[in-house]
Amino acid sequence: MFSHVMLGANDMAASRAFYDATITALGGRPGREDDKGRVFYMHNGGVFMLSKPIDGEPACHANGGTIGFAADNPEAADAWHEAGLAAGGTAIEDPPGIREGAFGSLYLAYLRDPCGNKICAMHRVA
Repeated sequence: MFSHVMLGANDMAASRAFYDATITALGGRPGREDDKGRVFYMHNGGVFMLSKPIDGEPACHANGGTIGFAADNPEAADAWHEAGLAAGGTAIEDPPGIREGAFGSLYLAYLRDPCGNKICAMHRVA
């Protein structure tokens, strides 16, 4: 359904360090920068990008929005969470763990990135 996700970043260096840490914790590779200064991550068929806003205005986050990253298992979600905290992220919501809901059992770990975006690592528990 989705082709890619792009987030705006005011501090590209801090955002890149954060996402290099969290995405490599999930088994991906560090981002690659293009000639416009955007950073691209490709992993398991997904594309995630960081960019300074094209209009020159400050980047901001959506209230109520969350971007979820797939984790292969709970240990990968925990590694993602720990890497994010070490790279300048902030723990939010409940601690990483299983949540029961309409979609079954999910292992979830939530962070805010250095720009304030709400992100999550999720593993569907069998």
